[in-house]
Amino acid sequence: MNRFWKLEAYPQGAGFAGAIKLHTEQMPEPGENQLLVRNLWLSLDAGTRMWLTPRTDSYMAPTPLGSKITGFILGEVVRSRHTGYKPGDIVRAYGQWADYSLLNPDAGDIWTVDTLPDMRQHFAVLGPNGWTAYVGLTEYGRARPGETVLVSAAAGATGMLAAQFARVMGCRVIGIAGGPEKCAHLLTRYNLDGAIDYKSEDMGQRLSELAPEGIDCFFDCVGGETLDTVLAAMAMNGRVAICGSISTYDRPERIGPHNFDLILMKRLNVAGFFSPDFYRRGNEINRLTRRWLDDGLVGMEFDVTRGLENTLTAYGKLFSGGNIGKVMVDLSA
Repeated sequence: MNRFWKLEAYPQGAGFAGAIKLHTEQMPEPGENQLLVRNLWLSLDAGTRMWLTPRTDSYMAPTPLGSKITGFILGEVVRSRHTGYKPGDIVRAYGQWADYSLLNPDAGDIWTVDTLPDMRQHFAVLGPNGWTAYVGLTEYGRARPGETVLVSAAAGATGMLAAQFARVMGCRVIGIAGGPEKCAHLLTRYNLDGAIDYKSEDMGQRLSELAPEGIDCFFDCVGGETLDTVLAAMAMNGRVAICGSISTYDRPERIGPHNFDLILMKRLNVAGFFSPDFYRRGNEINRLTRRWLDDGLVGMEFDVTRGLENTLTAYGKLFSGGNIGKVMVDLSA
């Protein structure tokens, strides 16, 4: 038998339990050119929240009601009807929140991965979070040594990597996180130059104290009021690289920055991007960031929940701020 999570209604806010239900089915049989993969790990990512809405203008089509929930998985091929894969191969792919995923390699977004001391890094430094952090900083944010880089959601997976990458690149780095413990963690473990608690501190005031000459590069995972506040603190000719808008994913209304005119007044360059834009470049990026990982210059903390039945609890942490680092579900047992 195969257990799987099914989307029965589009959730309102963080009400996932009322909209997503755990079901059981007969074990799927792979068709021609398909694979059956035993899921070992589920990667839970905030951006997938947009897939659980009916909006059609996102970077991914909405998940149809009645369908299995999809997301990144790391798993072992157990049955293959595709000439490019054999039982025992370990793959990273868009699969299903389930014990087993049925995959079609010809549809794309599936990779055979190498063995690592910590296989979870295929989702972190050497996966989509790492690719997003690297490309966002170097190509969209154009961060340069000596500049001041600000990172929102700096205690989350992508933000944590962006902050570390910026430090390795010789930048001065300030992180935004929720709560004094997370901020202290960023300062002591990752040696950031400053940290702002958006829950209890005046962000505008703290930005003026920590970056009196302005922010050169803002790596934004949050959007909403945070983006609005930071626009006022940007340096002339600054760059804003937007990879997420977690503060607005579950809101029905669209919220734009009131400080929009400052993009013009400060001659800012603002760009949005998603990791699927450069999945094909994963190996290229990993050749650069793998050195940092191997040398201990960058790393990732993992917030692990065990058991498929606890997936929604883990997923909720992404939107409540209950995690530090990468949220994952361990199915390997």
